[in-house]
Amino acid sequence: MLKQIICIAVISTLAGCAATKTTDNAPQPIDAMALESSLAKQQAELVIAIDESKQAQTTGFTTLSTQIKALETQISTISVEPKEKIVPVAIDCPASPLDGKFLLGAEENVYVDEIKASFNTRIDTGAESSSLDSRNIILFERDGKQWVRFDVFTDGVEAPAQTFESKVERFVRIKQDADEKNDRRPVIHAHLKIGKYKAETDLNLVDRSHLEFPLLLGRKFMQDIAVVDVGQTYIHGKMKIATVSKK
Repeated sequence: MLKQIICIAVISTLAGCAATKTTDNAPQPIDAMALESSLAKQQAELVIAIDESKQAQTTGFTTLSTQIKALETQISTISVEPKEKIVPVAIDCPASPLDGKFLLGAEENVYVDEIKASFNTRIDTGAESSSLDSRNIILFERDGKQWVRFDVFTDGVEAPAQTFESKVERFVRIKQDADEKNDRRPVIHAHLKIGKYKAETDLNLVDRSHLEFPLLLGRKFMQDIAVVDVGQTYIHGKMKIATVSKK
């Protein structure tokens, strides 16, 4: 590029010199020393101009690069917030009819921890208390407190009954018919398991040999913990059960 510029300058100079004529059209002699000095001066001036232009460009690029980095730093520190803030709204759902209670069918399989056996059980909303089929009920005293000894057919009436002992929590009087006397029954505390649910209740001990179910759960057990669907049975599945044949 520099050589081209110099060549152009030389041609221009020569042309200017060639154009210089006397009045009589006689060519003037060219001063070689002056021409060479002029060309050298012009070359030096062009080199200086080019160097200054490069220096200015370099300075401009450096300044621009610094400004770009500063802008990038500012952008990285800016947190962009959405124009609209989305707030989750809770959907109002209808309250569960069970209200935290578990569901029972009209018949369920119930495991009694104190007896270590499962029983085919009647869930009876018409009965107030719960009762367990027991035979040979004998009251006795232990350490100044009332206890009871009783037999239960844990494997059905065809197998021998097993004998259990438990502290008496209290006695209840239940009147079956208007012309009958009150039936005084001992009550024991028991821990039950129905499917995955566990609960506690009081069971009164009575001979239920004339009834189909050896275990009955009444309203006191279901209160605040369970809801009964009389149209279903064994909602929580079946296990090995003890049964009592009707008589």
